[in-house]
Amino acid sequence: MSVKCAIELGIPDIIHNHGKPMTLSELITALPIHPTKSPHVYRLMRILIHSGFFAPKNTNENDQEEVYVLTESSRLLIKDNPLSVTPFLLAMVDPMLTTPRNYLTTWFQNEDLTPFDMAHEKTFWDYGGDEPKFANIFNDAMASDARLVMSIVVDKCKGVFEGLKSFVDVGDGTGTVTKAIADTFPDIECTVFDLPPVVADFQGSKNLKYVGGDMFEAVPPADAVFRKLAPSVGKTATCKPYKRFPDKELHGTYSLDGSRQQRSGRRATTYYPGETGPNPYSGSGTPH
Repeated sequence: MSVKCAIELGIPDIIHNHGKPMTLSELITALPIHPTKSPHVYRLMRILIHSGFFAPKNTNENDQEEVYVLTESSRLLIKDNPLSVTPFLLAMVDPMLTTPRNYLTTWFQNEDLTPFDMAHEKTFWDYGGDEPKFANIFNDAMASDARLVMSIVVDKCKGVFEGLKSFVDVGDGTGTVTKAIADTFPDIECTVFDLPPVVADFQGSKNLKYVGGDMFEAVPPADAVFRKLAPSVGKTATCKPYKRFPDKELHGTYSLDGSRQQRSGRRATTYYPGETGPNPYSGSGTPH
């Protein structure tokens, strides 16, 4: 909550825009706070320094007042930083996500699927579908996290994508991950695959396209299939989009080794490339 307070007060940007180490008195003057709260700024900054978000610095031996500078962590909170993770951090401390924590003890004592279900009387994904404001907060959070991660992936892990002609990201939402790959590797045909309502308003470009569908049925064929978070299959699965369709079984999905599972009841059959298995995206019964 201290970091949330710092972001909402604009402390990282204020120190950054100052252009040099900033004294406590200068910071207090620049902050949009009530004068009676000025003595508490020092305490807030001490917590943030202890957490590594800011660092104290003395400009000379005669300095009697503490001076603050940014750290690598707080630079990721600057608004103009294209890799800012501020949306992600603010989403993680949003009341919609913190309130369920108060239900953890009771959750252990009943059959509810998640504390979120208890707090809001609906699943996470249903809640997002009913509350556009929260959906936007969550989507912005995922996009900011993806931008930071993918800036490293496309720089340090280029060899992973060598030789690929096609790539599909399952559950990429707005397409932040896939856009980064499409821009870095223009020879790869990239596909964002998500639920139809999620991708309905997005337009592809060059080597990027959006495809709506249900991963319970099948995933579009590609040389590589990517999921940022690996889903688990079963009654307790909470990964998107499993909880969007709690009454459906997993009919077919692809894993990174190219295999495809066909599930019916308690039995599951794995199809590998070249073997027969239904896939509506291939135009035949052979998965690719």
